[in-house]
Amino acid sequence: MTDILYKKIKDLAEQDRPREKLITQGPRALTDSELLGIIIGSGTKNCSSVDLARQILDRYNNNLGELGNATFSDLCSFKGIGPARAIDILTFLELGRRYSAAGPTEKDAISGSDDAFAVLYPHLADLDHEEMWMLLLDKRNKVIGKEQLSGGGRSSTIVDVSLAMKKAIIASASSCIIAHNHPSGNTVPSQQDKQITTSFCEAGKLLNIPLRDHLIIGRGGFRLKNYYSFHDNGCL
Repeated sequence: MTDILYKKIKDLAEQDRPREKLITQGPRALTDSELLGIIIGSGTKNCSSVDLARQILDRYNNNLGELGNATFSDLCSFKGIGPARAIDILTFLELGRRYSAAGPTEKDAISGSDDAFAVLYPHLADLDHEEMWMLLLDKRNKVIGKEQLSGGGRSSTIVDVSLAMKKAIIASASSCIIAHNHPSGNTVPSQQDKQITTSFCEAGKLLNIPLRDHLIIGRGGFRLKNYYSFHDNGCL
């Protein structure tokens, strides 16, 4: 049997060590495993922190979105990850999730489906049940509110359109965008999805709060942008 040799961090050239690389080249120059390795801190006798990070990422298909669903017990199952390190990883993952959920700043406006996806992705991606959310926009298409309209269904979710539009009225919204997820990952709209879109369109016209788009968000990392836009597909 051939022994697997791990190269220790201290044996790497200084410019290739994660911390030094971050200082000299910036955090964006690091790979996901190098960033996670810094969070882990140190490895085991035969495994560097970066090697340990690679093992963790491999289990989650090298997908940070999937890793974000890891539990404390899941992380502690890795040799070299104890309670303290598991807490560190979960803390940084949650900070990243909250940073993404913050969405555009007050100076930013929703100019298209990609912008709406960026705001809604942290709330809907990789859930094992369906939820529907609504973005409330002012007259300059800036986000003035986010509302969860429903949640909990395994294959569908029920939305009260009148209550949703009441939230828009209270917020003095000029328009809105709705979105829900498909846990299966398939973003093709169902007949029910089309019907709910029609209901929001009709209510929006009546109240002068038009529906700008309806997104269906599937599984996958943020970079994959696995979503369907009713607007982009000419259905609005």
